[in-house]
Amino acid sequence: GGVLQVVDDTARREGFSRLLELRLEAGALAGVDVRALRFALECLAPGTLLEGARIEIDEPTGLAWCLACSQTVTVRQRGDACPACGSYQLQVTGGMELRVLDMRVSDD
Repeated sequence: GGVLQVVDDTARREGFSRLLELRLEAGALAGVDVRALRFALECLAPGTLLEGARIEIDEPTGLAWCLACSQTVTVRQRGDACPACGSYQLQVTGGMELRVLDMRVSDD
């Protein structure tokens, strides 16, 4: 219910009554199953601000810095080897967030 909480808090703060569109970011390394997240939000929607809203979920790829070959590489999941050199000395630098990017709202 973290996402719903953010929507509710924002609604109270900004005084809107209906959400038209919700854009989320669920990074590849955020540990979130996007299909499950979408399903959960759709199940929670009736009777909340999310009812009838379009839900878009961006899925940025995971990024990591390879200590062995000194370059930024994309990784699909934590524990993957560096695609460039095969080393496991990776420091994750991106794609870990689950957050609300944008909300389109209606005041009426």
